[in-house]
Amino acid sequence: MKWIKKGLVFGAKNHNEWMVHSALQPTPVLLDDVIRVFVGFRNEDGVARVGYVDVDADNPSRIIEVSSKPCLDLGLPGTFDENGVVPCAITRVDDKLYLFYAGYSIGKHVRMRIFCGLAISDDNGRSFRRTSNVPIMERTNNEFLFRVIHTALKTEDGWRMYYGAGKEFLQGAKKTLPVYEIEYLEIKNLSELSQEGETILHNQGEEYRVGRPYVVYDQGVYKMFFCKGTEKVTYRLAYAESENGINWHRQDDKLNLDLSSDGWDSEMMAYPAFVRYNDKAYLFYNGNNYGFDGFGYAELVGE
Repeated sequence: MKWIKKGLVFGAKNHNEWMVHSALQPTPVLLDDVIRVFVGFRNEDGVARVGYVDVDADNPSRIIEVSSKPCLDLGLPGTFDENGVVPCAITRVDDKLYLFYAGYSIGKHVRMRIFCGLAISDDNGRSFRRTSNVPIMERTNNEFLFRVIHTALKTEDGWRMYYGAGKEFLQGAKKTLPVYEIEYLEIKNLSELSQEGETILHNQGEEYRVGRPYVVYDQGVYKMFFCKGTEKVTYRLAYAESENGINWHRQDDKLNLDLSSDGWDSEMMAYPAFVRYNDKAYLFYNGNNYGFDGFGYAELVGE
């Protein structure tokens, strides 16, 4: 693959009291000739709420609209998503948008716990309503700290879910490190989400986490854009392909999209999301410090 980096699209930069910095985990949906990119905007305390940035599908550097209020706010006190909500996957079902999101809660003996919620919109994502005050993916014996869907593919028979999950933190040089890998679960309806899936991508070498599996069926192949983390480099982008969506072959070198020599994505690249529009294809992602400066994109110019 050959990409041209197009730079930052949008960062909060003290926009308002709920949008002080960051634009976490860009999650796009195509609305005619507009790409609505859902992100997690952080306030001064670092707590994220879901908003969106509309960009021109023919030129995503051109911003059309920014949400004036959260389209998904924090959960009720004491719930799994009381300390932050961040978009992860967006799927159109008939005339509604299903938003699978990460809900954050702060732990005492571990730094955090992250579980998946579901919110539904009937106005193309300008507002969402929760389906539940509890996670749609509950804890299992091997996935009791992290369980979040990042791709939800609707099929004729049900759903194919790609998610990140884990059950431990490792002690690093400066802080504890969350350990998680990429899982797969095939279900007939969303009531079956508490089943435990199977690991389809493991950590390799010095990696302690692989996550944000953004899966598309593109040009006859299942393609997974994801990110990998080591203690030396917090996150870099990675890539895998599959013929059936279950058995995956990592081809990180084929992605050919790495850290810049300087600037907003010189230390970290994370949370990729791929989208095609007509004869163009884009990869949205975050840069240094977990998207503190916002989100940007690269354009595919050669397969």
